[in-house]
Amino acid sequence: MDPNDRHIDFTDLPHQKEDPSAGKVDPSAVREGRQGHPQEGSESQPVTEEKLQRKVRVKELIDGTFLVRENMIRQLPYVLFLTFLGVVYIGNRFHAERMVRQINDLKIEVGNLRAEQITITSELMNISRPSEVAAMVESKGLGLKESLEPPKKLKR
Repeated sequence: MDPNDRHIDFTDLPHQKEDPSAGKVDPSAVREGRQGHPQEGSESQPVTEEKLQRKVRVKELIDGTFLVRENMIRQLPYVLFLTFLGVVYIGNRFHAERMVRQINDLKIEVGNLRAEQITITSELMNISRPSEVAAMVESKGLGLKESLEPPKKLKR
């Protein structure tokens, strides 16, 4: 029932004394498109079979026959568009999650490489001390000796 049709106009009601069938609608008249009102000039619209079949029943929902109705076929482009948006949304979500996992993996790798760089730098500083260089040369038996004289500048 349309919310706008809830008011009752008493001028349109038939002036009869308590007719028991005054408020009832004949189902066969509804299927045939006839109105149940005795007045011909009434502005109410006939209740047709199309209006009766607008409601989706559970059986039609289960077996899928409601999908072949004309109003559902008219809505098909909109449903396909919504389906496409849903697929894009799901794909975007998967892509974002994959990117977050890659970022986390790269952060761990950067942390490990940074720790390795600090370790190597400290080892290089330790090895490059003059006393360590002399000990390495002596242990490898290269025959080099440390100079006791300070270096001389060459003049041009």
